[in-house]
Amino acid sequence: MNQRKPSYILTITCPDTIGIVAEVASFLRDQQYFIEESSHFGDRGTGQFFMRTRFTYPEGIFSAEIFEDGFAAIAEQFSMQWNVHDSEHRPKVVIMVSKVDHCLNDLLYRYRTGSLQIDIAAVVSNHIDLKSLVEWHNLPFVHIPVTAENKTEAEATLLQLIEETSTELIVLARYMQVLSDSLCSTMPGKIINIHHSFLPGFKGARPYHQAHERGVKLIGATAHYVTADLDEGPIIEQVVERVSHTQSADDLTAAGSDAEAITLARAVKYHIEHRVFLDGNRTVVFQQ
Repeated sequence: MNQRKPSYILTITCPDTIGIVAEVASFLRDQQYFIEESSHFGDRGTGQFFMRTRFTYPEGIFSAEIFEDGFAAIAEQFSMQWNVHDSEHRPKVVIMVSKVDHCLNDLLYRYRTGSLQIDIAAVVSNHIDLKSLVEWHNLPFVHIPVTAENKTEAEATLLQLIEETSTELIVLARYMQVLSDSLCSTMPGKIINIHHSFLPGFKGARPYHQAHERGVKLIGATAHYVTADLDEGPIIEQVVERVSHTQSADDLTAAGSDAEAITLARAVKYHIEHRVFLDGNRTVVFQQ
């Protein structure tokens, strides 16, 4: 049986122009790289071009240095911001949560079964309610209480943990605290949040009850990158679910919880597979 060769992901962002795809494909062909998957998009509104290509090197051992030396001329020609990622790399992730467990539980299940290729450095919470769940998965649980008086110190503790664990991504799995502008700017494009899609129409507590009172017909969830503008960061994934007048507020809450868990998991997967490109305050997402 032939052993599957490791694959690599080339990501490119540059000004849009004629010939980019042809040049990249020709380079990969000439260097005997085998293209397994490729997606590209030119945004006429912003004039930006985005490309994601997964490839293998059947002829030998892949060398990032050799690839970079060979690709440098094309990158310079088209003013590319680019990178090559090892598809087997499992990024270090810190998950943050408060008391509600459905998103965390879903992420932990996907992690445990191998469907989400991440290394969880720690689960951080401002409460201790989910400590036993995390420790059942043999993962570190870090309790960082947050109050109005100690918020600065709490974030300093979090930043120290991120540095010590070489964390590459933070996932807010229903973490009910607002991160400071300073923390958001420390990891731009590397913090993912989940919330119900009723914002800004149903802000505050009990959004599904508010939605029930207004007789909504669609509920859902939105996963987005965190920025200094609260709940206004670039959107990665959204899921909607049709509901009716026959369903109670509890029914809506249950359906919304499912949507939130699915949406967050998809967003994390897209991110770690380098399928998400920032395009101003929007995203380009090359889904499978």
